[in-house]
Amino acid sequence: MLELLDYRRRVSEMYQTIRGIGTDAPGARICFQQLRNELFRMHPQSPLDEQQKTTFQGLQYFDYDPAFRVVARVDTGVKPVRFELDLGEDERATLQQFGQVSFQVPSGSGTLGLFWIAGYGGGLFLPFRDTTNGAETYGGGRYLYDTIKGADLGATLDELVLDFNYAYHPSCHYNPRWLCPLAPPQNRLDFSIPVGEMTWQT
Repeated sequence: MLELLDYRRRVSEMYQTIRGIGTDAPGARICFQQLRNELFRMHPQSPLDEQQKTTFQGLQYFDYDPAFRVVARVDTGVKPVRFELDLGEDERATLQQFGQVSFQVPSGSGTLGLFWIAGYGGGLFLPFRDTTNGAETYGGGRYLYDTIKGADLGATLDELVLDFNYAYHPSCHYNPRWLCPLAPPQNRLDFSIPVGEMTWQT
């Protein structure tokens, strides 16, 4: 439990660092990559097992593109759709949609649902899928926000930073021992998001 606590604290500190620099500032994404690689390589709660760590050479990313960073207004006028999650070992949690954000990037315009996780602490959760999945990125999609784990790019009372350059894969991409909640149907985009983390090659 203390290892998990330490891992979450380090993730939270990592995001605090890049928010302090400014996610769109030169060097912020490099800092993010270095800190994330260190956690994967060294920490006991890494998504990688001990054998995978011995050959780990770092995560791969698309080039940073500032056009894929937008600040979106949160629309809370949505139906509170609920989803039940299987977390393994007879544990379950609930996702409830509380809002949505609309955005435009060079590859298309879309809307993503914002979810609140109940059942094991609560927190903002924003997963998504796009047309890079299954080829350049994990078939199950990627995450932008998971504030239970400390993944927080920045928000005000009515706006959210959507910097897709920091999109990352859930732990189940790296090792089947993990169970991960994936993007519901309303968070599946019909265009590509060619920034952020790419498929990890063993």
